[in-house]
Amino acid sequence: MKIGEMAQQVGCSVETIRFYEKAGLLPKALRNIENNYRDYQHVHLERLRFIRRCRSLGMTHDEIRTLLDAKKNIDGCHAINDVIAMHLAHVQHRLHELQALEQELQRLQQQCQGFDGVEDCGILRALESEHIPQTIDAHDHVHDANICRGH
Repeated sequence: MKIGEMAQQVGCSVETIRFYEKAGLLPKALRNIENNYRDYQHVHLERLRFIRRCRSLGMTHDEIRTLLDAKKNIDGCHAINDVIAMHLAHVQHRLHELQALEQELQRLQQQCQGFDGVEDCGILRALESEHIPQTIDAHDHVHDANICRGH
């Protein structure tokens, strides 16, 4: 099948497929001798579905690579379970950070009565004068660059 057909079947863009190929998650398809189009096989389709499912769970490309490598291991699924356990821990940590962020935003919102002019805005005063704790880790696992634009 052609790249557009595969993209349609999985529900992603052609650019996403090319991105996964460049990232080494999806093997490049061989080119058809007759028309020089890439000829994707069922194995590409299944691999792409696997990658997209992992991405829908917020997994990084490194985690997906680890899972793909672990699929080849016949000794057991310990490595697979480890990846999921680590990812779950990251998600739980992120939830804790988001709850702290929610509380901080609620506290800020309480500073505003909605009737004051901008010069008397309680939120702006709080943002300008208070130390706002960093509730989101700048190196957060879930917000890595691989998530942008559906990749």
